[in-house]
Amino acid sequence: MNRTTLSLIAAATALAAVTGFASLSAPADADATAAGTVARLPVERTSQLCPAPSVSDVAETTYTSVTPTGKGGADSEPAADAGGSAELRESTVTLAEPGGTDDDKKEDDKKEEEKQDDAAKGSASEGKPFVTLKEPGTPVSAESSGANSPALVGTATGRLAPGWTTQQTTTVSVGGARGLLGMTCTAPDTDFWFPGASTERSRQDYVHLTNPDDTVAIADIELYGPDGALKSETGEGIPVPARSSVPVLLSTLTGEAAPNVTVHVSTRAGRVGAAVRAADEAGGSDWLTASGTPAGSVVLPGIPADATDVRLVVLATGSADADLKVQLATPDGTITPAGHESLHVKSQMTAALELGDITKGEPGSLVLTPSGSAAPVVAALRVVRGKGEKREIAFIPATAPIASRATVADNRAKGSTLSLTAPGAAAKVKVTSSPGTEGGEATVETYDVKARSTLAVTPKAPAGLKGAYALTVEPESGGPVHAARTLALPEDGIAMFTVQTLPDDRGTVSVPRAEEDLSVLDNGK
Repeated sequence: MNRTTLSLIAAATALAAVTGFASLSAPADADATAAGTVARLPVERTSQLCPAPSVSDVAETTYTSVTPTGKGGADSEPAADAGGSAELRESTVTLAEPGGTDDDKKEDDKKEEEKQDDAAKGSASEGKPFVTLKEPGTPVSAESSGANSPALVGTATGRLAPGWTTQQTTTVSVGGARGLLGMTCTAPDTDFWFPGASTERSRQDYVHLTNPDDTVAIADIELYGPDGALKSETGEGIPVPARSSVPVLLSTLTGEAAPNVTVHVSTRAGRVGAAVRAADEAGGSDWLTASGTPAGSVVLPGIPADATDVRLVVLATGSADADLKVQLATPDGTITPAGHESLHVKSQMTAALELGDITKGEPGSLVLTPSGSAAPVVAALRVVRGKGEKREIAFIPATAPIASRATVADNRAKGSTLSLTAPGAAAKVKVTSSPGTEGGEATVETYDVKARSTLAVTPKAPAGLKGAYALTVEPESGGPVHAARTLALPEDGIAMFTVQTLPDDRGTVSVPRAEEDLSVLDNGK
């Protein structure tokens, strides 16, 4: 009698490839990978969430979606005949119903979960297709206009999953929400930090919570100001219905008006995508996306050369204070800004540092390192271009280095600037410009980034470009590289712009290499 058994290692390998639940570029994996005991496989499924883009009737939004080609750090490319799909669908936008903090709220949450579980089995679980990607390497786009543009929820599978990226770009030409709002649609998670928000009267900041799943998610929102947590009785237990998006106005969560606030979003049930749409009555609007995982050292790449005002906002997330050294990585090396050499951040308090026109006509990136014992922090920059009535804001959150590959979509024939920062050793980076959404041929350029510097380049557009294209960045050698893309679309004398950082696309997972995938035991036959 023969008995066939699948090895536990092989089972873990398959599970990691499908779910993405595996270590990504962890230091412990480096030696294992070199020794051949760890395999890097392309993920087989990934999700994206795009919040409702605007409340303005004159908003014009473009969605550009792409999956890059190549291995992206995996041991091999996805098979050409592996199949797969990538599609973003419309989801429902509902008003927030924040709950209290008393014990009765638990029963309300339970009832809401039961209600949404039932709803998820019906029409709430399926929305109308909005963006559909057909093949890797060639981006597609879709457009929407007005205040009723939907939030989008989507999934990619098979060969379209590794590195799948969607850019949401909105232009609002007039009104209090005027500006160029851009963001890379987010992956669902259970924990987010947003330094750089505000609850003061001149700002209208909404945190958008989007649920990709078929059951209700329950989210908590905490606000941290310069003296610690802001008092709030309505930020706990916010239900986010199945496949729906909920915008929450931050100033309704607290009676305290604070110009610099860090928002902490976490979930007690389910998972969400989260982003903050910030509108400044005197400076336009843009999306504030989440800071990278709290760390002792962080990099904020891509400050434009013509920035007129820069503000750094930092929160120490742990129980220890953080003492940080502040440096600017310029094209010629790293410098310490005069008068802004350091920043002390108290535990679980938000600190701000006004840096003014720190770049002085040259592009740069901010590098924060501990001056003593390291304490985890999150950070973001509020960046202003222009002056007076021509002011326009954007945000740059701290971002991790690119482990293998990162992609940003919706680059135009004019207006894109790519910033590459090497905070340590020099690095060599490959940049691929994809074909356009309506035609063109991909081009590849290689750039050398000097040690402890920032290189800002105008990327080479695809040959025969028609439409918008994507940029894929892949470090080839040298030290860590952090990247950001600035998209500038001036209008009526206003320097409208938005900045997207490029974290690693998490297109691969590291799993134990199966030496024997299948064991056949011969029981005497």
